[in-house]
Amino acid sequence: MSANAASLRELTLRGIILGAVITLVFTASNVYLGLKVGLTFASSIPAAVISMTLLRAFKDSNILENNIVQTQASAAGTLSAIIFVLPALLMMGYWQGFPLLETAMICACGGILGVVFTVPLRHALVVKSELPYPEGVAAAEILRAGHADEAAPGKRKGQGLRDILAGGAMAGAFSLLANGFKLAADGAGYWFSAGRAVFQLPMGFSFALVGAGYLVGITGGVAMLFGVFLSWGVAVPWLTALTPMPEGATLAGFATGIWVSKVRLIGAGMIAVAALWTLLTLIKPMYEGMRISLSVLKSGPGSAGVARTDTDLSPRTLLRTTVLMIVLLMATFYSFVSESDLPASMAWTLVVAGTLLSFLLGFLVAAACGYMAGLVGSSTSPISGIAVISILAISMIFIGIGQAQDMLDNEQHLRFFTALAIFCASVVVAIAAISNDNLQDLKTGWLVHATPWRQQAALIIGCVVGALAIPPVLELLYNAYGFIGALPRADMDPSQALAAPQATLMITIANGLFAHTLDWSYIMIGVAGGIAVIVLDTILARSTRRLRLPSLAVAMGLYLPPSIVTALFVGTLISWFVKKRVRSSARRAGENPAERLEHAERKGTLFASGLIVGESLVGVALAMIIVVSVGSGGSDAPLALVGPEFATAAKFIGLAAFAGMCLAFIKRALARG
Repeated sequence: MSANAASLRELTLRGIILGAVITLVFTASNVYLGLKVGLTFASSIPAAVISMTLLRAFKDSNILENNIVQTQASAAGTLSAIIFVLPALLMMGYWQGFPLLETAMICACGGILGVVFTVPLRHALVVKSELPYPEGVAAAEILRAGHADEAAPGKRKGQGLRDILAGGAMAGAFSLLANGFKLAADGAGYWFSAGRAVFQLPMGFSFALVGAGYLVGITGGVAMLFGVFLSWGVAVPWLTALTPMPEGATLAGFATGIWVSKVRLIGAGMIAVAALWTLLTLIKPMYEGMRISLSVLKSGPGSAGVARTDTDLSPRTLLRTTVLMIVLLMATFYSFVSESDLPASMAWTLVVAGTLLSFLLGFLVAAACGYMAGLVGSSTSPISGIAVISILAISMIFIGIGQAQDMLDNEQHLRFFTALAIFCASVVVAIAAISNDNLQDLKTGWLVHATPWRQQAALIIGCVVGALAIPPVLELLYNAYGFIGALPRADMDPSQALAAPQATLMITIANGLFAHTLDWSYIMIGVAGGIAVIVLDTILARSTRRLRLPSLAVAMGLYLPPSIVTALFVGTLISWFVKKRVRSSARRAGENPAERLEHAERKGTLFASGLIVGESLVGVALAMIIVVSVGSGGSDAPLALVGPEFATAAKFIGLAAFAGMCLAFIKRALARG
């Protein structure tokens, strides 16, 4: 950064307006994709690119203003995670539409609390932490390269931008080829059986995930790959061997069904234990970081003696915001509960319980989600796993309240309590989603020397804009397509209904808990497995410094789709190989390994950032094209040039392109120029 960074404008009216527009567009695209296939895209990096492109029309635009725009717009990629839970209320028949006020208040209150809860964690998890924050680092590199005059001294102007453009063009072209034209596959798996046990050797071809993996590092990659082994090398074969295969089912369909319905519950149990353990190990650094943050916060933004890059929102602002959010949450829960016929005393008990549960669980998951995002990035952080843990905890407490009042024998009351648990879990997921994103953004800001309190204010604005956009978009999509099992009109085509896969899982878990039919054995296996991994990692930490198995990374590897983890692992492997090759070649040439390694690391990071941004931008464009196509009665694959019969050839093309990209990645990272 240049010496006059303090004089640069950050939180500007034009930046806020641009960020709001990007947030609205990305929110609509994310909500649709999430309901259709259960996936959303991270919006901060494409927002940074769009912002830099548009703000170049103003001569006084700068890197910090662009950073604020991407911070605000990132709310679109994360707050949209509310769709993993909230549509369950329609799918179970409790709601007949999305009430504008209640839906918006869930998103706004949850999102703003997610910002508030992570502010005191900034010193512990961003400033003092060695977590890689892959997307945060990538966004910072893109912003730096886009403002070459403010890049690191001694760097040839425009070189960093060329590295990013090379990766972006490569990833964007492949994403269009695979997800647009359908001429290449974005993953492949080899399925085979041994007796009745079904196995899969999976491989994902996502260029963006390879870029993220490069930034994660080999330790996290090995741990997540071990999680994949536990999932697809142990759990799935074991359960498929014990479960009769339905007549006419394929190996892939049968094993995937077992993984979704049973193995992911094991993963959720392991995530719960690993998250609690991670929180325990973070208590001391979190305490120190919060103590530093609060000592700085007491002075407030702009106070004398406090560095601009150390000023968060003041304690008074955080306290007032928290109190306001609690009041608004209570009003929201009262609006929901008042629709039932419960006595006033019971209704207010549930209002208070729902508000406290949302607040306390949200606070606990905020640190865990911030850590997970720092470990593997926001896009691959398992928010749906947090949703599973939340619905389990909340349902158990509401079951206790209902049983204490002998209210769960009534079918109408049972249905209401189930809906209330899902409603409450939606707030926790909103908190988790923004917590997942805020620390990533603050990492970007830390690297480009931004002002933290301005970023936090921008993200709050993004939460409000996103909260206003989500309800009408949800209502529009529901009336246009409906959800599986919940069609607004009798004459609608069920095959066009949106799957909302995570919401379906939430209904299954909540109904199973309240009806006492949920099989807890898989969750308890996950808990036991998580404890075993923690013990193993502790032993490894004492016996060797090189090999570690962080429990949360292992749990994420077990829970996430294997195509995601394998692509991430390839990126970590490339990072390890490049470092090893640079060190050995520098020693042979009598050069300084540290200087060579720094050069290679920067080139690799820039290229990895390009891979992420290229796939992200094309993903956004394709999402908009799909929404327009389906909305006008067209196909959900409007650019496809081939049909399903091309699937085998597409896998070989995808594999060849993926291998070529990996070789180009290594060559570029090792290049001296």
